[in-house]
Amino acid sequence: MKRPVWIDSDAGIDDAMALLLATRLKDIELVGASAVAGNAVLDRTFRNVRDVLALAGRSDIPVFKGAEKPWIVPLATAPDAHGEDGLGGAVLPASPAKEETETAWDMLYEAACRYPHELTVVAIGPLTNIATAIVTYPDLAGLLKEVAIMGGAIIGGNRTPCAEFNILADPHAAQCVFKSGIPIAMFGLDVTHQMSLSEQEIEEIARTSSAGELLRTANAYIIPLYMRNGHGRQVFMHDSCPVMYLQYPELFKGKKAGVNVETRSGPGMGKTVSDLYVYADQLPLKNVTVMLEGDRDRMAALVKELLAEI
Repeated sequence: MKRPVWIDSDAGIDDAMALLLATRLKDIELVGASAVAGNAVLDRTFRNVRDVLALAGRSDIPVFKGAEKPWIVPLATAPDAHGEDGLGGAVLPASPAKEETETAWDMLYEAACRYPHELTVVAIGPLTNIATAIVTYPDLAGLLKEVAIMGGAIIGGNRTPCAEFNILADPHAAQCVFKSGIPIAMFGLDVTHQMSLSEQEIEEIARTSSAGELLRTANAYIIPLYMRNGHGRQVFMHDSCPVMYLQYPELFKGKKAGVNVETRSGPGMGKTVSDLYVYADQLPLKNVTVMLEGDRDRMAALVKELLAEI
């Protein structure tokens, strides 16, 4: 039986690659997707999720709108990294699918009820939709098999010295998810900064995939940002990590830990605080597998192979 999966995304540049890959994993069944404000405003991320799935020939996957702003903090998008449109100026044909009108959290709960103890949620944006579903439906936490999150960092950050974008975008929602008791696989910057594609590899993929123009244009937009930050002419496969984990868990190594999110204003806001590197149990709830290592070469080879199928 295929693993039922729901993807929640703020549909930026790395999200687009993750969504494309998810449509080609033979061991999973995409039963739904949702959009959240983050890399861009909600109307744009909703459109992007729909259009990327349609580009991959999967306009049959229903996509639902979620939260247009975080729970408490102001919305802060990322035009510097993803452009105002979220895709670095890449133009996609509009999805032919009808626009769903139900809310993301209602339909996520419905999917969890259809697949009790089987549904995995892949969250590759701010965690507002997932947290809203948890507080709206208190039994949801006991229905989900796992939540695979791209977010956080045990060491460092990418929006502040200690906070990663997806968690900082809605730290209160993130804290809700981490404290829910749901088994979580956390793909933070600790591992995603190991998983990159060079500019040459992106061009190789673009030549073999019908999604090539999207990949080429979008990644060309973000590479200068990476260069300014000292990362060279490459892109990180942030959001592809939890997606590839679904079929290729052997790509990653991690350790069980407790994780809290700093929600107070100040320089530490959005930090994922963990007891990973201490001997005493500082955080009693240890429901998070923090991914720390990844096989970059193997993942890059698989990504090339999978995207060539589109």
